Amino acid sequence: MTRRSVIVGTGSALPANRVTNAQLAERVDTSDEWIVERTGIRTRHIAGDGETTATLATEAARKALAAAGISPEQIGLIVLATATPDQTFPASATRVQTALGINDCIAFDVAAVCTGFLYALSVADNMVKGGMADYALVIGSETFSRILDWEDRATCVLFGDGAGALVLQAQDTEDRGILASRLHADGRHNDLLYVDGGVSTTGTVGKLRMKGKEVFRHAVVNLADVLNEVLGVAGHSADEVDWVVPHQANKRILDATAKKLGLPPERVIVTVDQHANTSAASVPLALDTAVRDGRIKQGDLIVLEAMGGGFTWGAAVARF
Repeated sequence: MTRRSVIVGTGSALPANRVTNAQLAERVDTSDEWIVERTGIRTRHIAGDGETTATLATEAARKALAAAGISPEQIGLIVLATATPDQTFPASATRVQTALGINDCIAFDVAAVCTGFLYALSVADNMVKGGMADYALVIGSETFSRILDWEDRATCVLFGDGAGALVLQAQDTEDRGILASRLHADGRHNDLLYVDGGVSTTGTVGKLRMKGKEVFRHAVVNLADVLNEVLGVAGHSADEVDWVVPHQANKRILDATAKKLGLPPERVIVTVDQHANTSAASVPLALDTAVRDGRIKQGDLIVLEAMGGGFTWGAAVARF
């Protein structure tokens, strides 16, 4: 038997303020038709006073722990993926740790933007397999609304806030758990998707900037490539996959990637219409949605994938 990281619980959290395209059109030069046609997005959630990356992450973590049926004290590792931390330091993961009442565990953040959750999952998986922890919380949480330029209608309509989490448990098994993951980065494409500020450059948070057409082109190619790559490593083919849980950036990217892989659209989990692009939170948010509505069941073969600024991209195969 092999020590593997098995997903035993999922959870998610969304800000109370749900904003429709029509409501957004009251403050931005856009329309519901324009947004839906280009992105598939209909609503998103925007964080309000008292709602932060860490508070959303904590709520999602509590739900994942409840689903797993374990107590916070059993957690030995928290890896939080975010590009919008509560503070420059310490890590937002330590704020989650404290809020959960855990006095001592490994806790740190991972920054890989929209691919952050895949990076965090890979790191946690390897640490669990290596014996550093028997239970781990892997979280993606973002408040992207706070780095958006609300005068730029090409970007501000695309993003929302939220958090998703899962609990990994070390188990001796051959047929469940994280089977393979693959990660990539290519910093040459920095200027296609970035934030124009930072602690050591401008001393400001900055705002998100994106060249959408170029990002779309790279996303379809990179995601299809990494999905084929990770399936090959795991020893499975696309026709064996029960569900693809992709980064929820744009409905057209999801459709184009599925077509490139020869996957039917009904096997792709889509939540971008409800949540917009929540960056590192989008994959675990979509996963939790599909687990709770009964689509994803124990024994299903699932593939998680994402691409984000950097560029970074990655995928993982798991037997749920």
